[in-house]
Amino acid sequence: MTNPPRPPLPESLVRREVAMLPAYDPGADPDEVARISGAGRVIKLSNNENPYGASPAVAAAVRERVAAGLARYPDPAGKRLTGAIGHGLGVPAERIVLGNGSENILELLCQAVLDPGDLVTTQAPGFSLHEIFPRMMGARVEKVPVTGEFAFDAEAWRTALAAGPKLVFLANPCNPTGAVLTGAQLHQVVTGTPESALLVLDEAYYEFARRDPGYPDGLEVLRGLDRPWIVLRTFSKAYGLAGLRVGYGIASDPALVRALDRVRTPYNVNQLAQDAALAALGDPEHLADVVTRTGLEVARVAGLLRRAGLRVAPSGANFLFIDTARDSRHVARELHRAGLIVKAWREPGWETFIRASVSTPEDNDTFVRRLTEICGKQEL
Repeated sequence: MTNPPRPPLPESLVRREVAMLPAYDPGADPDEVARISGAGRVIKLSNNENPYGASPAVAAAVRERVAAGLARYPDPAGKRLTGAIGHGLGVPAERIVLGNGSENILELLCQAVLDPGDLVTTQAPGFSLHEIFPRMMGARVEKVPVTGEFAFDAEAWRTALAAGPKLVFLANPCNPTGAVLTGAQLHQVVTGTPESALLVLDEAYYEFARRDPGYPDGLEVLRGLDRPWIVLRTFSKAYGLAGLRVGYGIASDPALVRALDRVRTPYNVNQLAQDAALAALGDPEHLADVVTRTGLEVARVAGLLRRAGLRVAPSGANFLFIDTARDSRHVARELHRAGLIVKAWREPGWETFIRASVSTPEDNDTFVRRLTEICGKQEL
């Protein structure tokens, strides 16, 4: 017996802002790419993951937690983890907030701060959730584009900030370009942001960027300023915990953390994630090794692509933003046939670009070879 057709969902049931939102693009499904390509092994370069994995101490901590049992709820405040983070940064634990990835904290900030019609200022090209979450709340989003050389446009930022945003999202390094703001440029944004606005500095790739002695540590820049701010970081990238989803924010005031606590789910970071993050913090040698190896590969792969004639943005992160000079969706499909997954960028004005994570040397060599072939370039 067949089931009768279901009536359509009434349009009036879903908020207008939600119905108009673009869907977040997580990248192609590896299983589908494996089917298309027939490749025994798919090389996934679409999500800026750590190809070297987490510290061995993380696996030990997870095994210990599983052995102890998972029937009990985690600590909703994550006191051991916030205490360890705060101790390492010289910040009281009550100014640390945990999230199911730093994206979760972006969502909480929008839920706690934004009213319909509020103005949010962010970058272009930029991380899509810096636009999606504000629009979900009915806010207006103004995006400040980079220059033609992927550089910070000081005059454009000055004009945008003078319009009086309530929330400012600034990523350093920028996702997707990988560009890093100098201390002077960051200072311009900080001083130009209205004191009544919340400045959100997204440092998801902080551990990679700080290899550059000129990189401005956002926490040090903002520490002590008498204005609302929050710095976001994550264990998903350099620490290799993307599958467990744990990020954190360092806030200017405990009152901001308390506001976020009112809108977050009580157990938004599971116990495995909390234990894993604590173990990862306890192995700085592994982190340093991952960051060093990644930095060397970023420079090497960028050099190979530039010598082959491709335009590549400077990157202080673990990925590259590459102008293929053709429709990025076509390039991505061709790479899929070769068993490689990248992110085709679809933001208006950037449709010829792909973002590709840097992986192991062997995987990177395969990527360079296939990409240059597809783009009609000669690998040098």
